[in-house]
Parts: sequence; structure tokens; C-alpha cells
Amino acid sequence: MDTLSEQIKEKPILHKRIFWDVNFENIDYDAKANFVIERVFERGDVPDIRNCRRYYGDDKVREVLLNAKFLPLTRIYLASAVIDRPVKDFRCYTLRQLNPMLFPY
Repeated sequence: MDTLSEQIKEKPILHKRIFWDVNFENIDYDAKANFVIERVFERGDVPDIRNCRRYYGDDKVREVLLNAKFLPLTRIYLASAVIDRPVKDFRCYTLRQLNPMLFPY
């Protein structure tokens, strides 16, 4: 009976505003794990991030965040603190350094 309860996980409780551009009720949390984790860290608040970590586990969250193509700079620092890794380990941070913004004149 324990294996059945492990297989059926309850959906994480996340705010609909995070997924404003998709049909919230039809999100497949397992098949689209990378999308969900990245979006929660990009637009979610602390309870959303906690629920995301509970659902996916720290190893999966760490893997997705380190390989994400984009996160806002402030969220890179947040993710760095949450998963306890330096910002230079994040792919999105490295990509940001390789493609600096236009020089503001």
C-alpha cells in the first residue's frame, strides 16, 4: 500500500497567477517539471517555492535551476540561496555574462 501512495502524489498548491499564460487545470506537473520549477522560481513567492520543493524534492529542483536558460537576476540570487550553490554555477547566469545588455548612453 505504501508503493501506491508514493505513486499518486498530490498536486502542489501553487498560485494561478504564476501560470497566467497556460491552462492551469491541465498542467502535467510530472511531464512539465522543468517548466513548472522554472516558472515558480521566476514568479512565485516563498510558499510557492516551498510547495514546489516539497513536490519535486531538492535534487530535482537543483538540477532544473542549474540548467535553466533564463531567470531574472534577482531570482538567480534567490535560487542560489535556496539550493546553496554559487551564482556562477547557474547556466542562466553564465549566459547573462556572455550576452551583456546594450550600453545605456
